Amino acid sequence: MNGRIAGYAILISAALAGAGVYYLQVWGYYDRLAPDAPAAQIAATRADGTVAPLAVTDLQAIDSGSSPIRFRACFSLPAGFDPAGYAPYPAAEPLVAPGWFDCFDARALGAALVAGQATALLGQENYRYGIDRVLAVTPDGRGYAWHQINRCGAEVFEGRPAPQGCPPPPARTGN
Repeated sequence: MNGRIAGYAILISAALAGAGVYYLQVWGYYDRLAPDAPAAQIAATRADGTVAPLAVTDLQAIDSGSSPIRFRACFSLPAGFDPAGYAPYPAAEPLVAPGWFDCFDARALGAALVAGQATALLGQENYRYGIDRVLAVTPDGRGYAWHQINRCGAEVFEGRPAPQGCPPPPARTGN
């Protein structure tokens, strides 16, 4: 009888812990950003390397302080927006958003990029060290943004030196 009670206690504890972890990963760490929040401002890198803010509307954005790659945004671009004057982002790989943030469908967006139905642009290189803000725009004026680890971050985050041509990594603090 005592073993059965202990077994049930372990199962219930495990179920509660699992539910807590699921909640934190899907809901708990994300915050909706106000359209005027500095982190929600959308900019794109022009072909000449300058970064220019974009006048977007209908902005929906989420972010998390727990990871620099949890940013996602959906927005509308001004009529006639032409991505030709902006720097392309050839290695764009949209990252999956939580299911409740339903304006951002990474799988459909990735398929649109592969099929040429969307154009990937560099929003801002090294938005945070090793993390690029990437934009994807569609001909119907919809835009999407996410953060993606760049080649500098991929090396430095693994504990290796920054590749040639990368800015020096920021000084580490703490352990």
